[in-house]
Parts: sequence; C-alpha cells; structure tokens
Amino acid sequence: MYKQVGQWLLAPLIIFGGMLAPAQARGAEDDAQAVRQAATRFYAALNALFSGAVAPMQAVWSHADDVSYMGPAGGMQIGWKAVLAEWQTQAEKKLGGEIEPTDIHLTVGPSLAVMENYERGKNTNLDGNAKDVSIRATNVFRKEDGEWKMIGHHTDLLPGLAP
Repeated sequence: MYKQVGQWLLAPLIIFGGMLAPAQARGAEDDAQAVRQAATRFYAALNALFSGAVAPMQAVWSHADDVSYMGPAGGMQIGWKAVLAEWQTQAEKKLGGEIEPTDIHLTVGPSLAVMENYERGKNTNLDGNAKDVSIRATNVFRKEDGEWKMIGHHTDLLPGLAP
C-alpha cells in the first residue's frame, strides 16, 4: 500500500518538475534578452552623451549608492551622485563620435548580469582630434523592480582623455 501511495505522490512532482525546467529556461532567456536591451540603451545613451545629452544616461543607470564607474579618463566614482557628476562632465566636453560594443560575452544570473566587450568607434580627444577607439569594457547590471539597470561600467584608459 505504501508503495502505491508513494507512486501517487511522486507522479505530480515528476510532472510538475518537468514543467518547471522549461519555464526556468524561458525566464533565463527572457533575462538575457532584457540585459541585451539594457546594454543597447546604455550604448545609445553613451552616444547621446557625446553630443551633450545627459538624460538618457540617467535613465539607464541605477541611482543607488553602490554603483561605480571607472571610465576611459581614469578615476573611480562610487555612488550615483559621483557617477552622475562624471557623466555630466563628459557631456560638457561634447566629444562627438560614436561607440558600439563588439565581441560581447554575457553572463546572466537571477538578479545580476555581467557583460564584457570591446568598445569600438571614434571620438574626439581633448585636443579636438578625431581618434579611433578600441578599448575593453565591463558592464554590470542589476535587476531593480523588474528592470535591468547599470550598476557598474569599467573601461581601459584612453590617454587622449586622461588629464
């Protein structure tokens, strides 16, 4: 009798477990797609910043105290206020040009994601000369209220931008 009761109890668990795995896989695929979209918004915001627009950058970042930014001009900003101030300084330079991510490697977890890539394109340096850009970047995203927000951006230094 116990064997029959055990089979009856086990059968729904097996069926439910089989349904759960595809749902989890769909959730992971959905998160990976959402992170890719957040990264696309970040790079669109970065390109808008080159013409002086800060608002798109404000929209893609988390406004938390633990965010960090280590950009191509050097330094490390911690916390949203410091990160925003650096983006505003960069926007004022109006470097022009356009950067895009290439060779993307993405790792996505339930609430954090890391994207490693190259940033390639053109910018104007502080002397006003157009320069090719090809640097490494690491972007970190966190899911906040169901939306993926950037919480960290780190790039190689660009000597033409460093003070």
